[in-house]
Amino acid sequence: MRKPLIAANWKMYKTPKESLAFLSEFLPLVKDHTASEIAIFPTMSSLGYVIEATKGTNVTAGAQTMHWLNEGPYTGQTSPTMLESIDCTRVLLGHSERRIYAHETDDMVNLKLKAALDHELIPVVCVGETLDKRQSGLTEAVLRWQIACALNGIKGASCGSVVIAYEPVWAIGTGSVATPEQANEAHAIIRREVATHLGLPCASGMRILYGGSVKPDNVASLMSQPEIDGALVGGASLQARSFAEIIHNSTAA
Repeated sequence: MRKPLIAANWKMYKTPKESLAFLSEFLPLVKDHTASEIAIFPTMSSLGYVIEATKGTNVTAGAQTMHWLNEGPYTGQTSPTMLESIDCTRVLLGHSERRIYAHETDDMVNLKLKAALDHELIPVVCVGETLDKRQSGLTEAVLRWQIACALNGIKGASCGSVVIAYEPVWAIGTGSVATPEQANEAHAIIRREVATHLGLPCASGMRILYGGSVKPDNVASLMSQPEIDGALVGGASLQARSFAEIIHNSTAA
């Protein structure tokens, strides 16, 4: 049984003060929620504050990215050992905005995934196709390639903590959303590709999240699909009540 995961990606929003104000409103709204895991990925400047504020609660926090090396002359980067030092337990890898704006490659995502597993960080690996690839009928090819690259050299025995997030690039922050059936089909493609590389038991147990304009009024229909195990929420996670409503609605499917 795959326990759903509902995660907030705050992107480049919220100062530490704003993050703590959010949590003071949000945590009471979800304190009794046990049907799914809840995670927040704040900015790096807020991460330590969010980790401390959520200790002892049913909410965990993670980083939006990291380098794959433990140290070195890489200005502006954060290493997995630095994340460990502040009790960080999760990390987003390969988000489309990192791939587009920071020019992260599939090989980089693979190196980061290996580093995350080495440091026992729970990785959420993001994959997804652009609008032109979907319109060209290349959705499956893109997803299979991204999964194959990310999992290159990964052993099935170490796959237990890996989470995949399917985020169609054309639906991120646009207000467009894949239909539940489109999302489920993409998730099925991803699960089959995971099975090819890591085996069916690993694929069957791996959580695959949907991300792309998830809102309180569409999360239930998405979560009703058998291959969708949660959501990675962007803009709608920036308001405490909106994100709490998504969490509660997600279990109404």
